[in-house]
Amino acid sequence: MKKKYIVWILVLFGLIPESFSQEYVLDLSGVWQFAMDDKDVGEQECWFDKSLEDVIQLPGTIDLAGKGIPNELSPSLEKPQMLHLTRRHSYVGPAWYSREIEIPASWRGRKVSLFLERVMWQSKVWIDGVALEGVQESLTTPHRFDLPSDIRAGKHWLTIRIDNRKQYDISVKNLAHAYTNDTQIMWNGVLGRLELRADNPVFIEDVQLYPDVARKKVHCVVTVQNAGKRDRKATLSFCPKMLVEEKKLSSRLLTASFHPGRNIITYDYVMDEDAVLWNEFSPVCYQMDVTLVQGKKSSDFSTRFGMRNLSTSGSVLMNNGDRIYLRGTLECCVFPLTGTPPTDREGWNKVFSVAKSYGLNHLRFHSWCPPRAAFEVADDMGFYLQVELPLWSLTVGKDTATNRFLYEEADRILKEYGNHPSFCLMSVGNELQPDFDFLNDLRSYMKSKDNRHLYMATTFTFEKGHGDWPEIGDDFFVTQWTKKGWVRGQGIFNDEAPCFDKDYTSAVDGISVPLISHEIGQYAVYPNLKEIEKYKGVLDPLNFKAVKADLQEKGLLAKADDYLNASGKLAAILYKEEIERALKTPGFSGFQLLDLHDFPGQGTALVGLLDAFWDSKGIISAENFRNFCSPVVPLTRFPKAVYTNNELFEATVEIANYSASDIKNRKISWNLLYSGGESVASGYFDVEQIEKGKNSVVGNISASLDQIANATCLTLEVAVTGTAYKNNWPIWVYPENVVIDTGKVFVTDDLDEALSELSEGKKVLFSPPVGALKGIEGKFVPVFWSPIHFPKQAGSMGILCDSEHLALSDFPTESHTNWQWWHLLKNSKTLVVDSIAPVSSIIEHVDNFANNRRLVSIFEAACNGGKLLFSSMDILSEKSQCHPEVRQLLYSLLNYMNSDAFNPCSELSKIDLNKLVDSKINEVKTSSATSIY
Repeated sequence: MKKKYIVWILVLFGLIPESFSQEYVLDLSGVWQFAMDDKDVGEQECWFDKSLEDVIQLPGTIDLAGKGIPNELSPSLEKPQMLHLTRRHSYVGPAWYSREIEIPASWRGRKVSLFLERVMWQSKVWIDGVALEGVQESLTTPHRFDLPSDIRAGKHWLTIRIDNRKQYDISVKNLAHAYTNDTQIMWNGVLGRLELRADNPVFIEDVQLYPDVARKKVHCVVTVQNAGKRDRKATLSFCPKMLVEEKKLSSRLLTASFHPGRNIITYDYVMDEDAVLWNEFSPVCYQMDVTLVQGKKSSDFSTRFGMRNLSTSGSVLMNNGDRIYLRGTLECCVFPLTGTPPTDREGWNKVFSVAKSYGLNHLRFHSWCPPRAAFEVADDMGFYLQVELPLWSLTVGKDTATNRFLYEEADRILKEYGNHPSFCLMSVGNELQPDFDFLNDLRSYMKSKDNRHLYMATTFTFEKGHGDWPEIGDDFFVTQWTKKGWVRGQGIFNDEAPCFDKDYTSAVDGISVPLISHEIGQYAVYPNLKEIEKYKGVLDPLNFKAVKADLQEKGLLAKADDYLNASGKLAAILYKEEIERALKTPGFSGFQLLDLHDFPGQGTALVGLLDAFWDSKGIISAENFRNFCSPVVPLTRFPKAVYTNNELFEATVEIANYSASDIKNRKISWNLLYSGGESVASGYFDVEQIEKGKNSVVGNISASLDQIANATCLTLEVAVTGTAYKNNWPIWVYPENVVIDTGKVFVTDDLDEALSELSEGKKVLFSPPVGALKGIEGKFVPVFWSPIHFPKQAGSMGILCDSEHLALSDFPTESHTNWQWWHLLKNSKTLVVDSIAPVSSIIEHVDNFANNRRLVSIFEAACNGGKLLFSSMDILSEKSQCHPEVRQLLYSLLNYMNSDAFNPCSELSKIDLNKLVDSKINEVKTSSATSIY
């Protein structure tokens, strides 16, 4: 029974009793006896009282030991292999682990417990054939068992049964990342610390710390257990220290009497006047050492904390009174070598250090909660974390046993990790449905239990009547859209012509809590086949191997790196615009990328600019990514990507300053540059002050483009002089009065005309109406998420071209899609040319890796006695020719065709040409951003 006592507090300054000795911890790592219990007969047959036939190393897993059912699948573009990485060995069911232990004589009279840092999912324990009380079933916090109070010194037999079968209905299709084979695996074993601990009969069970930044104190709530049968008087000492400098603060003592059972003691520790506050720029952590002394016996408890006060002010997210902006990505328990999350700091150091190098300050743990080491590293690096209960379900609230488990898991997470300053946000789970009464009640329960964090009922939802506006009682709101519009590019970038002067202000108008955009990005990148050699652990990349084999069979393997680069560059361009729109929106408090690194599950969702190991794919450097993802980001607003040389280029320059301080007395420079570095126009703005915590307009740019005679791509650069903060944007400038001279080329959109002219040996540019083409929908954006998970989408991943091809001499382009291609791609179809003779492509497309088809938009071939250049992009219609880039591409193609260089070497038959064009013009159907669902 919990009892709260009024205690007499004696504050003293002086010596602190010596720390709890390590001799009272017994490490149990090593070789254990082991057996799999696939028929679940172990308890009935008393395996806890027997020697087991096999051995295994703990901490570890059955997968790591190479035990279980061996994989028999081979690489194939089929669903089992393409859904996720494949376990080399797998086992789901009960497993038994046993070994001899020896209780030291020095532990006599002490309370002995067993500590298992992380287990999936249920554990039971026997000592000398006798079951210990209780069953542990947390997916996110340590499992703890008390050994018998009368256990004697000497040798004993310890047996653990771990059952990794699904215990509760926490997810749809086992997708919740706490229990899945899509990212981590359904492992069986023990991770992290595995040890026996001995403590005094009167001992500290828990310490929770509640910083009060305004009053510069820490409210300490200490739980003390008295395992005896009578009251015991003891002294508690509180001694914090600054971890960075190992600077100890003064110790404070209080004395109290502890009744048998659980006792709750509260104490307010007043910090020094110069106590350092915790934030992303100064992540100073303290450690509170609490010691209970009873005569010559002592019990110690140490926990870290930070002086951090997370709050909201309307739609603004605050830490210690300063506005913060979350630049985040997801972490879905993706650790491909082990299939398990690291429990040591080293494993998490890479995750957070790479994320920080890319300008991030926030990680969201999607439908799971990481081990303690993750929080410790995040504390030290200044990351704001969102954790979630292990829940991604469409049946929320329907099962009472699951409901109980979720409440208990919430209690465990808050108790185990609640002191960490990096633990900032908590959600009940991901995209939850349908019972919002249950979700809101659980969120309210967590809020009432622990006020150190901000809470939300669900991280987005597709449930009708919810998800487009915050739930009453939510502290913050994570969503894809509101009832007023999209707040991520998925619903915009393919439907609206490129413009860089827009944000999401109208969509967030009226939102009264901080809004964070949900899982922005999800732009699929072609697999990096060189990554295959990295998979030396428990997971076999059959998905990658299948793609490689398919390319090999189709003679396309040499293009794999080009596919990766072209699709990756497009993804990086889109991620940049996603982030900048979010930063431009005054009512935003952050974004959560999906993802900076790859997600190898859910149909091989390779949406990252980094691979699953947090290593670069060579798409964009951390330095260049920080140009648009940093505490300070120069931004510009201008209305379009393409200009003509009779226009003014006008832009507004802004600085998003979410750094630790105001920017004072700086010049903001701008420069409009040719590709060779020569300046077209430049200038600067003298700025006295740019306030922190907001996005500020610093000036307007106006530059004439009339000096530009030829088609060119300019780069606008904006920089905060004297700092590393800079950013850049491309704009394309074309001659307004470009003269379209067909010369000796016959230009037509009619198949019969084209064949007739070709038969006379002429050069023909043939661009049929889009409705007459046989092909797939022309799109600017690439595959969303995964072509396996969402098969109902057009399915290409951007263009691939030789930017030096003579046909493009007068149409500046990179080898990949950029914004100047938007109208051309939207008014097109992509041709599938597998069934025709090989043609010489000028503009080809990267197909999704589930199909690996040959896709083209513009190609050349000798055909029907003449020379053909075929364009499935609409470059002839009056509607299309109102766009300067369309006219310019036509101009460039005609110049090429009228030159001696136009001499196609491939041959296309009349029959094959007919395969690409329908006999009638059909309605052009386009898909919406949500049609994939």
